[in-house]
Amino acid sequence: MSQQTLANMVLIVINAFWGLSYVFMKLGLGSLQAFNIVGLRFLLAFLIAGILFYKRLMLVTKKVIISSFMLGTLLFGVFTFVTFGVSMTSASNAGFLVSLTVIFVPLINCLLVRRLPSWQIFIGLIFILTGIGLLTIKNSLTINYGDLLCIIGALLYAIFIILTGKLTKEDDPLTLGILQLGVAGLLAMAFSILFENPSLPSTLNSWIAILGLGILCSAVGFICQTIAQKYTTPTHTGLIFALEPIFAALFAVLFLKEVFTLKDIMGCSIVILGILIAQVDMGSLSKLKYKNVYEGSGKGLITRK
Repeated sequence: MSQQTLANMVLIVINAFWGLSYVFMKLGLGSLQAFNIVGLRFLLAFLIAGILFYKRLMLVTKKVIISSFMLGTLLFGVFTFVTFGVSMTSASNAGFLVSLTVIFVPLINCLLVRRLPSWQIFIGLIFILTGIGLLTIKNSLTINYGDLLCIIGALLYAIFIILTGKLTKEDDPLTLGILQLGVAGLLAMAFSILFENPSLPSTLNSWIAILGLGILCSAVGFICQTIAQKYTTPTHTGLIFALEPIFAALFAVLFLKEVFTLKDIMGCSIVILGILIAQVDMGSLSKLKYKNVYEGSGKGLITRK
């Protein structure tokens, strides 16, 4: 098995964990409050990652601390909006709406460089907006408040990804990744102390939720993603990330007994199609097609000889 194939398989498993995270959030919200869940999730992830890679933390600089604070604050914002959003909408809806990150990233990049998006992004955006309309707009032509919070979370996550790309070129990405978990966890617990009544999990479901979110979705997810992306292409990564909302919907049906109407299925399918259109690198596909045709013609000539 090649390193790229193994890396792609790891990314698929990570996206399955992230799809499962919406189920974990729903389970946790049954007995824990939103800031409390975010705080416990990231502090547990920070503890695990810090123990595994403690040598990296021994070489922390002031610059890394400042960068980690910026990223951790954004990460706190992302998961605060998403967790509150999940409390007000279905887990499957949340999964599809948070996946809008993959369309927000190129749109924000286009704004930063003051250049119009490519035709792929325009077409993908039309499909995605149509799918979101089918998923979220009800008979009264209003959008659920929880859905709106998830969309804001996706926008913040896109900003987080862009800033991460800039800062990891200047500092060690693994050290940044570990410290940002701690910053996000501390901020969430501070807000929980101010506005909630923070506590440790007291039920089986809440323990499953926090352990699942902290270990699988945060510690394993963030660390393995950093490593796996070194051995695969951005195109493969983008396409694999499009699986997250599919996993979210699947697990929501299996574990939360959420019901999909025909309208929901159509909306989900259109969103996924829009994401794929926006993510696929047509230039690379054309080169690959040309290469295959050329090699196939070569093989044909050899056979005829």
